[in-house]
Amino acid sequence: MKTLMNKRIVNIILFSVPFISLAQPTTDYSEINGQLGLNTITTAVPFMGITPDSRAGGMGDAGTALSGSSTSIYWNTSMLNFAKEKSEISLSYTPWLRNLTNDIHLSYLAGYLKLNDRNAIGGALRYFSLGEITFTDQTGNVIRDDKPSEFELTGAYAFRLSERMSIGLNGKFAYSNLTGGLTVAGVDTKAGVAGAADLSFTYYNDDAKIGKTKGVYTFATTINNIGNKIAYSATAQRDFLPMNLKIGNSFKAKFDKYNSLLVAVDLQKLLVPTPAYYDFVDGENTLISGKDDNVGVIAGMLQSFYDAPGAPVIDDAGNYVQNADGTFEVNKGTRFKEELTEINIATGLEYWYNDVLAIRAGYFYENKNKGNRQYVNLGVGFKYNMFGIDISYLASTNGKQSPLANTLRFTLRLNFGAKEEAEESTDAKPE
Repeated sequence: MKTLMNKRIVNIILFSVPFISLAQPTTDYSEINGQLGLNTITTAVPFMGITPDSRAGGMGDAGTALSGSSTSIYWNTSMLNFAKEKSEISLSYTPWLRNLTNDIHLSYLAGYLKLNDRNAIGGALRYFSLGEITFTDQTGNVIRDDKPSEFELTGAYAFRLSERMSIGLNGKFAYSNLTGGLTVAGVDTKAGVAGAADLSFTYYNDDAKIGKTKGVYTFATTINNIGNKIAYSATAQRDFLPMNLKIGNSFKAKFDKYNSLLVAVDLQKLLVPTPAYYDFVDGENTLISGKDDNVGVIAGMLQSFYDAPGAPVIDDAGNYVQNADGTFEVNKGTRFKEELTEINIATGLEYWYNDVLAIRAGYFYENKNKGNRQYVNLGVGFKYNMFGIDISYLASTNGKQSPLANTLRFTLRLNFGAKEEAEESTDAKPE
């Protein structure tokens, strides 16, 4: 009985996603005049934004400026040119909704090869299995069992501009088949298909200092999942991919030959339009504040920086206050404040002993008005010769259950080729 109930819950979650356009706020602003309400931003194929690896997963998802590895293909491809190993292959496994069911998971296979001092290439396969789902009609009669799934293929290239700067480019193909072509609520469904790209930049200084402490400073920025909008039927509105901007900084302090501590901070923001605020005025659904999100991809990315609706002004009678031009007045400063709430903060620590044992911890913060994801991550890592393993654990801190709560994630790594002493001495300049 419990298994059947879990399947039905997952079924509801599945079919709520592809047929709902970007969410609109449900807050009654007349009750909280002058304050921001819940206004989350949703996208298609959210699996493309799930952290796949256990190293960054143990550091609060602060992975943009971490040292180069095969999982940099997800975080920051331009970092591959500064990796210490010539090549690496890794396999990651992430359970999902483990408190509801045991057959939903994300698998991630990635690898890279440094061709020379200037060029590196890589590739990755991301596979998200939604488990076995029982499709039923409106009266509860079983139609068939199916195993919905999504996958993403990525090709990566990194080019080193100079001794300390590199750029990266990813090309992606994503396929999302949630219904198997089933007719849902009288609508013929189809798989969602997308092509996308990632752009990345890294500044890497392995001769940095903070006071008298020597170390490695990294600044990195990426724009991920720039691609076409997706629809799951011929009549549904097309939704944006989880395009996002990440800005990362890290400093790895090397105390002596055996001990080092890395501190990383990421700022992350979805480059997707914020849902506008609508309400019924004189019997008509009216745009109160914000901007229409039915725009193209590039326009949507730019609009995401200035389209927050803020909080409309309500008079004593509970009516919206209009400006002279017929638009509705918004409380001063609330639009800018809402834009700031769309920035997520990820912080992480990583301690290494003798380049063999790592202990990690991190914290991820998302504003309560934008989803309220707040959690602590813990992790460990081990290296032995050419082998490595990372393990991470997530614990929610605000009482809101995370799909990853109380689950362990694993990443296995296999390194090939001679290890480069990139962090022990200044790299030679590329010819």
